[in-house]
Amino acid sequence: MATKLNDVDVVIVGLGWTGGILAKELTEAGLKVVALERGDMRTTDKDYAVPSIRDELRYVIRHDLMQNTARDTLTVRNNPSQEALPMRRLGSFLPGEVVGGSGVHWSGHTWRWTDMEFKVRSMYEERYGKSFIPADMTIQDWGITYDELEPYYDKFEHTAAISGKAGNLKGQLQAGGNPFEAPRAREYPLPPLTPILCSEMFDKAARDLGYHPFPRPTSNASRAYTNPDGSKFGACQYCGHCQRFGCEANAKGSAHITVIPIAMRNPNFTLRTHSWVTKVLKDSDGKKVTGVTYTNILTGEEFEQPAGMVLLCAYAINNVHLMLLSGIGEPYDPAAQKGVIGKNYCYQTGVNARLFFEDKYFHPFMGAGGSNVTIDDFNINWGFDRGPHGFVGAYNVGSGFNTALPIGYRPVPAGTPQWGKAWKAATAKWYQKAMNINASGSVMANRNNYYDLDPTYRNAFGQPLMRMTFDYKENEHKLGRHSADLVNAIARSMNPASVIPASARVEPWTVVPYQSTHNTGGTIMGTNPRNSALNKYLQSWDCHNLFVVGANVFPHNSSYNPTGPVGALAYWTADAIKRYVKNPGPMVQA
Repeated sequence: MATKLNDVDVVIVGLGWTGGILAKELTEAGLKVVALERGDMRTTDKDYAVPSIRDELRYVIRHDLMQNTARDTLTVRNNPSQEALPMRRLGSFLPGEVVGGSGVHWSGHTWRWTDMEFKVRSMYEERYGKSFIPADMTIQDWGITYDELEPYYDKFEHTAAISGKAGNLKGQLQAGGNPFEAPRAREYPLPPLTPILCSEMFDKAARDLGYHPFPRPTSNASRAYTNPDGSKFGACQYCGHCQRFGCEANAKGSAHITVIPIAMRNPNFTLRTHSWVTKVLKDSDGKKVTGVTYTNILTGEEFEQPAGMVLLCAYAINNVHLMLLSGIGEPYDPAAQKGVIGKNYCYQTGVNARLFFEDKYFHPFMGAGGSNVTIDDFNINWGFDRGPHGFVGAYNVGSGFNTALPIGYRPVPAGTPQWGKAWKAATAKWYQKAMNINASGSVMANRNNYYDLDPTYRNAFGQPLMRMTFDYKENEHKLGRHSADLVNAIARSMNPASVIPASARVEPWTVVPYQSTHNTGGTIMGTNPRNSALNKYLQSWDCHNLFVVGANVFPHNSSYNPTGPVGALAYWTADAIKRYVKNPGPMVQA
């Protein structure tokens, strides 16, 4: 029997960037908030300090900051006719399981998604006609615009200490920035990171070919910074330990050093760690939620936390899973194309070329997560005509180093033996003399890429695991071939001693190797309850006092990392909730 606790105004499930932002904003608005986090509390001084943080085996190989697949995982298959099998070890993506969430171990890349994403269907139909979009591609407009979100992008960037160079200030193009970006009200809070050799070489090669390179915007503070809330950042040390690590210098934007400590100082806020939420509770008519049930995973005690509002702010996959387990909204059926919960799961795609130079020393052990130069000529540049190439979507291309550590980073030319004396000699020779050029591509929603509950496998609480059905479709293969051709052309222009060329994926997608932690969709936002789970304020169409926040609300996936719009939408939703509490009910009429 669950112990029933005292009622609160808001219960937040998951305390990463979105939960942290909402906790800070809503407690400051006078609401009594409880946050339930599955992971434990860690701090920079106790847990992410030198020398213990620089442990590749612990953090990269053994996934110390990540979700424990022995307790909870998901099953995976490529199409509905296959049997799904459990992901026994983390691979393709790395959900965080700690206070601060995946924002503790991310690299920091922070982008503004534009109306090319938010109005994806209407813009492509207007330019290319309705027949250009394949019948099984279930993309849709999001119900929000860039202009609405711009102030919230700005707020997140200044909270998270983004380093970068504006390319478009109030409609005026700026030298050194991204000429294709949408207008922004002001400059980034910090200047770009110090460039490294491979990014300088890529910059020159791209310019020589007529493209428009710019420094990648990133939440790695290029110098000491105090954000508008008073949170203090140290300057990036270019230590080479970024992705999968906490930051020893407090230079990487994370909720655990910004919004969460502010919320924790507020008497309206309570944090309970090691708290695994198993269900969102509903009232008798199913029109409102009443709280959640959760279990303390250290003691096994079960609790019921009543609340006036429930905010799902866990990792994208886990938010969708909890909606399905709680029976909120109609589960998606790909055959009938009915239902919305689980619909439009998307991932990302990409290609990579590795270049080897006899006379260059790149020092890959020195860099930041965002030490990249990028081109967007084939991404948010609407001047790039997709028509002749037959794909919807885009890709960006860049070069830099991100956590090139000794166990995992062993670049050797094609034909090198995979073990033995020759392999050792090659790894010693080429570790400092290799660089990469990468393309990251979007993935468009497809009727047969989705989530549902697995009929066979269960988690530590006996609940059905989430089942993921996903594979790349012909649209992504076309995009991959185009991006590989471009990457290889840039690589050849740099005259390396040898190159392992980029190649488009032809085999089915697999969950085994790491690719990116950018999972989107499943509880998507939209303009009506027939094709979406949430309205433009991320409020559930079914239960008006339930809000769901995270990349799970995206109707498709961009070539960009999702954290920028995730953070902006969290602030956007916080403002919506402040209005909601004054007049509870649906904020958009169905």
